[in-house]
Amino acid sequence: MKSSKFLLGLSLGLAAAALVSGQTVQINGAGATFPYPIYSKWFSEYNKLHPEVEINYQSIGSGGGIKQLTSQTVFFGASDGPMSDDQMKSAPGPILHLPTVLGAVVPIYNVPGVTGELKFTGPVLAQLILGKITKWNDPQIAKLSPGVKLPDTDVTVAHRSDGSGTTYIFVDYLCKASEDFKKTIGGVATSISWPVGIGGKGNEGVSGLVKQTPGALGYVELIYATQNKIPYGSVQNAAGEFVEASLASVTAAAASASKSMPSDFRVSITNAAGKGAYPISSFTWLLFYEKPTDKAKAKIMVDFTKWALTDGQKYCAELGYAPLPPEVVKLEMDAIKRIQL
Repeated sequence: MKSSKFLLGLSLGLAAAALVSGQTVQINGAGATFPYPIYSKWFSEYNKLHPEVEINYQSIGSGGGIKQLTSQTVFFGASDGPMSDDQMKSAPGPILHLPTVLGAVVPIYNVPGVTGELKFTGPVLAQLILGKITKWNDPQIAKLSPGVKLPDTDVTVAHRSDGSGTTYIFVDYLCKASEDFKKTIGGVATSISWPVGIGGKGNEGVSGLVKQTPGALGYVELIYATQNKIPYGSVQNAAGEFVEASLASVTAAAASASKSMPSDFRVSITNAAGKGAYPISSFTWLLFYEKPTDKAKAKIMVDFTKWALTDGQKYCAELGYAPLPPEVVKLEMDAIKRIQL
């Protein structure tokens, strides 16, 4: 209760300061498309609480968000793949990663005549993405989904054309599941050289390509699949279970990671151990400079982030995201103190 009263007092104090000045404070950020639905909701709800504060966010992909934050053309960034050591070193100051919600990347498909759920393993998904499985009625796919009549239709891979945290999560999983994939691609990154397929910008672009292309296979954040009513498959996890992406299965994937969270929060939870864990799950992060030049905006974003990590979590379920484990929120509340106000 004391914590809630403190946050409310801080919020009211910031609001009063802005109202006294009679100005609207605009704060710009850019980055991942993966959390865009929840971030849009949060910024809107926060604006209702603080009409004097407008937080603008460009959904341009994680790679773009990291670039803009590094060049300091935005105040904050957002990414689904943690920045690499080299990216951190190239920034003009130390950057803090703060997990905000948990989400899932799902394999979506448009297979003529197939209405039931398809099942995938990591190795089979890897071969599809590499262009080594070229037909939907391939015996390796048929074996995983007995009883489903698969057509002799060519597989068309739809992938992200922009630097993307969704790509990072998907590739991170496939590199763990398939040595062949890892060797061919060359490692995990937000942008890779795709051996086959067609590219679309953002989760929106990949969703659109799959919907309009018979035989297409792609990958998007869970909410883009559900909102666009595109079928998506269940994926075999490290325990050997075929698991469908859901709030419960994503939360199960996060449970083990929260027990050994690194101090910088840069952690991968793809292919997590444990029963019921969906294997292509991930945190998504807000990125802030620890030594911001604009202290007034920094104070507002700290207040917003504390609100998002607490009261804001109640909006997760309706948008297909899993809320953060309480132990992770506690660690983040301590980490936020690193931002010099």
